[in-house]
Amino acid sequence: MSIIEKAAGKIGAGVSRPMPQDGNGDSGPDASLIENALNRQRGSHAAPFVATPVEPMFNATDADAVLEGNSQVQSINLARLHRMGVVSPDAEKSQIAEEFRIIKRPLIANAFGLGAARVKNGNLIMVTSSLPGEGKSFCAINLAISMAMEMDRTVLLIDADVAKPRIPEYLGIHADKGLLDVLQDKDLKLSDVLIRTDIAKLTVLPAGRTYKRATELLASAAMTRLVEDIGNRYPDRIILFDSPPLLATSESSVLATHMGQIVMVVEAEKTSQEAVREALSHIQSCEVVGMLLNKTTPTPGADYYYGYYGSYGK
Repeated sequence: MSIIEKAAGKIGAGVSRPMPQDGNGDSGPDASLIENALNRQRGSHAAPFVATPVEPMFNATDADAVLEGNSQVQSINLARLHRMGVVSPDAEKSQIAEEFRIIKRPLIANAFGLGAARVKNGNLIMVTSSLPGEGKSFCAINLAISMAMEMDRTVLLIDADVAKPRIPEYLGIHADKGLLDVLQDKDLKLSDVLIRTDIAKLTVLPAGRTYKRATELLASAAMTRLVEDIGNRYPDRIILFDSPPLLATSESSVLATHMGQIVMVVEAEKTSQEAVREALSHIQSCEVVGMLLNKTTPTPGADYYYGYYGSYGK
């Protein structure tokens, strides 16, 4: 039984209670929470992978220096992240680190064709949810840091939740201009708004200043060119997008058209199956969609792989 299939059983048993927002909760046998995602997952070329712990490496690559030569360099308070339950590259072995090692492994395999056919645009990964408050930003940051600990990968974390950006707050970094500014100002270079962190393989692109026509900017030809550029410039780079919730704004549906993989964060025992099915219907062009069950209550003696979906995040 695959990890995704285990998630289907666990989610189906845990979210039969309707959400206050819509008052609808369908717990019948045909109301599988991730029916569409499972069909996409089975149709993909990815093969299951076993998590393999790796040690962090903090030396920046020459390729990063070329792309980010004019970017800022800011320090992340790793001790604060550790206290928040976030993966920290300088911490000892922890449950959260092991969980995200398991989560990242098939994503990396899809992105680079490790043991299976490479997924088109597989290094472009969007982390989203159905509704606000399910923990998507928390999961995106954990994935980014965990992936940056790989020996031969670099990570660009993009705060694409342009209405309510959370990445700078979580990481404790200052951000002024960012993604929307680059899309709106033709004279502004990407390297001028990137933030290199003291986790040398992790770079952050903030959301930038708010624009009334943010959806149109994300759907523009400028966004298409930007995504193609950052996705193809370096063969070792993973680009993670922290996206708005699919049912809260229209930006996520637009972003999804550029993605090779999508991670859908679902809050355990709260998010209704109907909400997730509706959110999945907003994803039209991405064939690889994985589910991540967040904020679960640990069950004594449960299968270890249920830990994959975590009990963390706000």
